[in-house]
Amino acid sequence: MKRAGWLAPVLVAVLAVALWAQETVFRTGVSLVRVDAQVTDGTKGIDHLEKEDFLVKDNGVEQPILYCSQEDQAMDVLLLFDSSGSMAPAIRRVAASAHTALMELHQGDRVAVANFNTDGWLIGGFDKDLSEVETTVGRVVDLRYGGGTHILSSVYDAATYFVKSADPHRRHAILIFTDDDGQPSMSERRVVNHLWESDIMLCGLIIETPDSQRHALAGSPMGTEAMLGVAAKTGGETVNADDPGHAFREMLHRMRMRYSIYYQMPAGRVGSSREVLLQLSARAKAKYPTGQVLARKGYLIPKVPVDSR
Repeated sequence: MKRAGWLAPVLVAVLAVALWAQETVFRTGVSLVRVDAQVTDGTKGIDHLEKEDFLVKDNGVEQPILYCSQEDQAMDVLLLFDSSGSMAPAIRRVAASAHTALMELHQGDRVAVANFNTDGWLIGGFDKDLSEVETTVGRVVDLRYGGGTHILSSVYDAATYFVKSADPHRRHAILIFTDDDGQPSMSERRVVNHLWESDIMLCGLIIETPDSQRHALAGSPMGTEAMLGVAAKTGGETVNADDPGHAFREMLHRMRMRYSIYYQMPAGRVGSSREVLLQLSARAKAKYPTGQVLARKGYLIPKVPVDSR
């Protein structure tokens, strides 16, 4: 499906974005912010933390944490494959490992599959049948590889697909497979705001290819377009994947093990962005001195009041 298909009219769904961007398990009569977080000691995940182990600031002001969980939460994941000319061998390795990697997903999770170069195509919509998803991923090897690499505009289009198709009660993630060597296509701020508004994290497997121009063009006037900044601001993880098949499975596993932290949304102007800083508390730092927190850096005040569930 060409980009026009990604951007089919979604007026009703767009109005719904604010309603589900901060959905929770509560019925408190107040709007809550949810921050998904990955916590590691630099090498492996840190589990079994409690709300007292975190500190969150919203626009620089510390906020009381109302709830923290590391429960198994159903996910909607969109796998976004770079099908520019340099990526064919690497993507074939990823597709060959799909069976093992998808075993990290649980019953009820949904996966969509898409590819991009200078345009974007939806190969298969969200599907709970993981055997069907594996078949869909297998079709990636038969794509016609070539053309340029518009990373940020393709991520934006993928987020728009989420707006009309994702389940509001699930964790939302885009997992992109790319050499992260693109041509300018959209501003990073615009993409980040779209993902913040839709409560989506961007994760990426960066697969170095022999034809990558990242280092050669880094000092050129045009530069290259990359997804690292967007991933960091949405709380996503990026991995340099020498073994993309293994990294694929590990990434899905770490998505499942994230914490969900909730706090009351401060008053603010509708549509305005707010900065979020989530870190370990002094208590947790004493126990895990090398602990690191990966979480989104902000969100947008919803256009419609959220009656949290």
